[in-house]
Amino acid sequence: MRRQKRDRMERAFQKGYMAGIEGKSKDSCPKVNPTEHQEWLNGWREGRVDNWDGLTGVRGIHRIAEITMQ
Repeated sequence: MRRQKRDRMERAFQKGYMAGIEGKSKDSCPKVNPTEHQEWLNGWREGRVDNWDGLTGVRGIHRIAEITMQ
């Protein structure tokens, strides 16, 4: 059975989250489409909050798994 492609908005959010958790700048957003850009920024903000809360490394594995499984 073939796996369906992920939703573009979901993927933009996940990529933004990963950038935020890694401490990257929000200016590094590669998205040009306004809706994808906004979704990437939403993920980035959530990732930054998790980074500030200390959910990095082993502590954040469960949170990252939640984000990627949505």
